[in-house]
Amino acid sequence: MSDPHAAMKAQLARQVAHWASAAERLKNLDDLASPASWHSLESYLGLAIRRHLTAVVDTLNREAAALRAALDMVTSAADLQIVRRKLLAFRGRYLQVETTLDYYADAINTRTDHGVAGLLRACDILAHRSMAQLLDQLGKPVPVTLTYIDKGLGASILKAGLRLWDQTSVSPVAAIKITRHNLYRPTALIHEAGHQAAHIVRWTEELSSALAAGLSAAPAGVGEAWAGWASEIAADAFAFAHTGYGSVAALLDVLDGGPSMVFRHIPGDPHPVSYIRVLLGVEMCRQFYGAGPWDDLARSWTELYPLERAPEDTAPLLRASLPLLPRIVEATLRKPMGAFGGRPLVALINPDRVRPEALLSLEKELGAALYTSMHWIWMEALRLLALTGLRTATMAEESTDAATHRKEWMLRLGGALQAA
Repeated sequence: MSDPHAAMKAQLARQVAHWASAAERLKNLDDLASPASWHSLESYLGLAIRRHLTAVVDTLNREAAALRAALDMVTSAADLQIVRRKLLAFRGRYLQVETTLDYYADAINTRTDHGVAGLLRACDILAHRSMAQLLDQLGKPVPVTLTYIDKGLGASILKAGLRLWDQTSVSPVAAIKITRHNLYRPTALIHEAGHQAAHIVRWTEELSSALAAGLSAAPAGVGEAWAGWASEIAADAFAFAHTGYGSVAALLDVLDGGPSMVFRHIPGDPHPVSYIRVLLGVEMCRQFYGAGPWDDLARSWTELYPLERAPEDTAPLLRASLPLLPRIVEATLRKPMGAFGGRPLVALINPDRVRPEALLSLEKELGAALYTSMHWIWMEALRLLALTGLRTATMAEESTDAATHRKEWMLRLGGALQAA
C-alpha cells in the first residue's frame, strides 16, 4: 500500500510546480501584446506600463519561490496542510495578477492598426493636455494616460493611483476607455480625464459639500441627491469647460435611450438622472454663452421626455431640481474652491475659449491650416476637439470635407499622418 503522506506531497509538489511555472511565463510581456502594439505607445507610456507590470510579476515570482521553499521544508501531515493553504492562496494571487496583465494587454492590443493607434495616441495627448491645464497651475503632477477602444455606449476610466486586481499595486497610468461610436469626437475622453483630475485635487468631496449646503433649503432629499452626484457633475463641468457645447450634445447621444433609461433613478448611483443631467449641461451653455443651439436641444429633450412620463417616485426630485440648475452651475463652475487654490474652475479653465463664436472665428482665421499644420494642431488640440464637437452637434449631415478634417487632424496629432 502506498504512503498517503508521500502521495499527497507528490501531488502538492506537482501543483506547486505547475503554478510556479505559470508565474514564470508571465515574465515575457511580449506574449501579452504584439510588438506592433507595444511600439505604438509613446516611449514614456510603454516604459511606465512595462516597469509596473514587471514589478507585479516579479513580486508574484518571489511568492512562488517562497512557496517552493515551504514545500521543501515539509516534514509532517500538518506541514502539508499549511503548504496546501499557501498553494490555494498563491493560485488566487496568480489569477489576480493575470487579470491585471490582461487588462493592460487588451488595452494595448487595440492599437494593432496603424490608423487606430494614431487616433488613440491623439486621445492620450488630449486627455493629458486637459489635465495639465488644470494640474500644472496647482503644482500637481499630471498622470500618464493610456486610452483604448472598447464596445458600448459610454467611456470609463481606471484612475492612476487606484489599487489593481492583484491587490498589491496601483495603476501606473490613467487608463481611459473610448467607445467606437465616439472615437472621432471624443469629448467623453475629457469627462473621464476630469474624473482623474478631480481625484487628484480632491474636488469631488468639496463640490459634494458645496452642493449639499447650497441646496439645503430645497425639498427633502434634493440636496442629498445632488451631493451624491458630485463626481459626475464635476467631470461634466470639466468637459464643458474644455469642449463647450459639443460635450453636452455628445452626452445626450449617450443618454438618449428611451424613457426607462432617461428617467431611471438608482439611489446611491453617482450618475444624475439622465433627464436632469442633460438639462444641467444646457444650463452651463446658457450661463456662459447665452442663447444658442442648446436651447433647441433642450426643447426637443423636454418634449420627447415630458415629466409626466417620469415614475412617481422620481418626478418630484426632477421637478424640484429644475429651478435649481442655475444655482448648481454657479456652485460647480464659479464658486471658489480650496481644491483650486481658492479660485473657481473657470479661473483655471476658461469656457469662453470654446464658445461657438470663438471656435468659428478660429476656424475662419486659420482656414485649412488649422487642420493640416502640425503647429496649429499641437497648439489648439483641445479647441479643435471642441470645434469638432460643435460641428457635429450643429450639422444634421456632415460634409465629406468636414468628416475628413475631423479624422485627419487627430491622425496628425497622433503621428499617423504626415502634417502639412
